[in-house]
Amino acid sequence: MTTRIPLHPFIEASPEAARPTLEAIKEQMGGVPNVFRMMANSPAVLEAYSSLNGALGKGKLDKKIRERIALAIAQKNGCGYCLAAHTYTGTHVTKLSVDEIAAARRGGSSDARADAAVKFAVKIAEERGSVSEGELHAMRAAGFDDEELLEIVAHVAANTFTNYMNEVFKTEIDFPKVEHHAA
Repeated sequence: MTTRIPLHPFIEASPEAARPTLEAIKEQMGGVPNVFRMMANSPAVLEAYSSLNGALGKGKLDKKIRERIALAIAQKNGCGYCLAAHTYTGTHVTKLSVDEIAAARRGGSSDARADAAVKFAVKIAEERGSVSEGELHAMRAAGFDDEELLEIVAHVAANTFTNYMNEVFKTEIDFPKVEHHAA
């Protein structure tokens, strides 16, 4: 299936208001992945996602936990694009092992702290935010403070945002493809 919304072939073909954000993405990543080319159809959407993602990158949660959450939520939401993208970045940028990528896709980790975070993130997604007081207490007992708990919720939302965008518009995968059920 082809993408259901235009992917601008180069930055200059994108709406003018999207170009600075696309240039920043190109500078940071060495290219512009299709997800951003798709979002550029609405400069407001591209800016919203880029701003949220940029702010969360400055948060307290380490990048390996953030990547594991992205993998778990992509798996949960069945987003082939995000599974491919985060498997690639998990391997090449965050340096997660193949076993850790598979564990994250199954909703866990061999690292106790990361395991708690990923399981909590999956619970948030499954229950649409309805977690119990006991589950919050367990996260605090696992060493997560309020700042980190807020960030986990925000990462679930940010990843769900891209999962839904990619699924609605069937964004052409420009990363090595992975099987959804191969977790």
